Amino acid sequence: MADQPDNDAFARPVAAVEASTLRDQVATIKQALMGSPVRKWLLWTSVGIVAVIIATSIGQVLLNRWNQPFYDALARRDMAAFLNQLLVFAAIAGGLLVLNIGQTWLNQMIRLKLREALTLDLIDQWTRPARAFRLANAGAIGVNPDQRMQQDAAHLSDLSTDLGVGLLQSFILLVSFVGVLWELSSGFVFHIGGTSLAIPGYMVWAAILYAGTASWLSWLVGRTLIRLNSDRYAREAELRSSMVRVNENVDAIALYHGEPDARRRLELDLGTVLGAMRRIYTAQINLSWVTDTYGWITVVAPILVASPVYFAGDISFGGLMMAVGAFNQVHSSLRWFINNIGSIADWRATLMRVADFRIALDETDVLHDTEKRIEFVENPGGSLTFEKLEVASPEGCTRLADQHVEIRAGERVMITGDPGAGKTLFFRAIAGLWPWGRGRIGLPAGETLIFVPRVPYFPAGTLREILDHSNGPAPASDAQISEVLAEVGLGRLASSLDRSARWEHELGDDEQRSLAFARLALRQPKWVIIDEAMDAFDGPSLRRVLSMLEKRLPGAAILNIGRGQHNIQFFPRALTIMKDAAAPALKPARIRAGAIEPPPIAARRKK
Repeated sequence: MADQPDNDAFARPVAAVEASTLRDQVATIKQALMGSPVRKWLLWTSVGIVAVIIATSIGQVLLNRWNQPFYDALARRDMAAFLNQLLVFAAIAGGLLVLNIGQTWLNQMIRLKLREALTLDLIDQWTRPARAFRLANAGAIGVNPDQRMQQDAAHLSDLSTDLGVGLLQSFILLVSFVGVLWELSSGFVFHIGGTSLAIPGYMVWAAILYAGTASWLSWLVGRTLIRLNSDRYAREAELRSSMVRVNENVDAIALYHGEPDARRRLELDLGTVLGAMRRIYTAQINLSWVTDTYGWITVVAPILVASPVYFAGDISFGGLMMAVGAFNQVHSSLRWFINNIGSIADWRATLMRVADFRIALDETDVLHDTEKRIEFVENPGGSLTFEKLEVASPEGCTRLADQHVEIRAGERVMITGDPGAGKTLFFRAIAGLWPWGRGRIGLPAGETLIFVPRVPYFPAGTLREILDHSNGPAPASDAQISEVLAEVGLGRLASSLDRSARWEHELGDDEQRSLAFARLALRQPKWVIIDEAMDAFDGPSLRRVLSMLEKRLPGAAILNIGRGQHNIQFFPRALTIMKDAAAPALKPARIRAGAIEPPPIAARRKK
């Protein structure tokens, strides 16, 4: 049975969360993209899409100029001019069609490469030594990292591409048509009671005022969507995590008849998701009142703005339609914010989740920077030493009963302690996963320590790949592998070396631990640190493993951290771990991130 109290204490959050700013979030995404292997590809596709958008805007200007001769030909009932303008339209529209297809392809490529860059960067940051472990114990920011790297990164890539390309296109169109609309407005003269009034750039100012008012109202109503979207993604992650947890424990749930409890938990999580979605839909409906109202007004707004000049006879029908077309282009560029307020809120919420996750990955290496750290040194004499070692935790300090301990090469030592003493914490401290505390750990110079956790890890692949995993010598032969498997009672697996399977599902708990020790024997290490992996063995399995270690690792130093001395002949030396609850506890560090989701449901239940 694992040391449960120690594990629960260790699982509590040890880092507080500080809010990051939009500047922090954009800077960290920029850093990720600048270091990406696909940054050159992204740069050239971005240059390409800018060129295509500029060419498209030129085509739009030409199309707008086409309005006047076309509608004037209609007004004059001039068939020849009408047919000629249709040919001009076909040429302009054909060019725009090609440009639109090219823009769509570039848009998709940017989206694809942006996701590749972001996801690869997050995976690289997350899988650096001990980072994933430390982040998992850093509170809410470390919850559901799979969703942040897979779903959130993909969503951020899609939104960033669509919004970025749309904003660029709107800006270029605005620059292209403001001059056109200003020139068209120069001839607008209002006749009021015999007085003539000319307003330079009249329709430009009208478009700016119209779109500015709509943008301000849209932001006022829609800004709550940022918080609501972020909350929804957190709730979705909790639901998915609960479903995965049920799927991974279906056998235990069936044996304990736990289906009603599992159903209640899933229904509760689904209820929180639906509640979050309901709040988003309410906010979107409120936003729609603003955007849809302006959308309908826009149908007649440019004609209403220009109609006094037209009825005064100062412009022709074709000139009116040209002015209306230019007004619509300028207004559509200015109302980009209105049209995309929902997507912008979604983008901000997703950016917050992805960027804050990456910020936390960077800063998890300096957690508890105000706390003292255990000093790691190398011992030229080839021994493992502990000098006044104290491992800090939120509950106190874990230490050895002896302040000065030296373990020489080839020694076999049993390290025991009461439940809750911190045996797993001590194991993680030796491995460097938990470096906070005091004292010194001296590692044997030039030697690699192999650590055996209580729950073995088997990467996806064939059995041969698992047994020849990293940190080992040259790959073992089939005969050597078969011999070692037979010695731990797994001889039946010798015929399955090249079969891929999820071995953690195919093998029982004892078989998985036996396979882990078989892998250990094939690596031939000189130093082995074991964390309670032997405690759950039954008598025959334990005897087989000890016999195999005696035969295969006769000169290796083996430290077994567990509950009791399994075999005094194999482990002749004993050390004791103690918990000093009166010692100063580890203080929470602060992570500069803006995650707003609650702690995991499991943590809330413990409270």
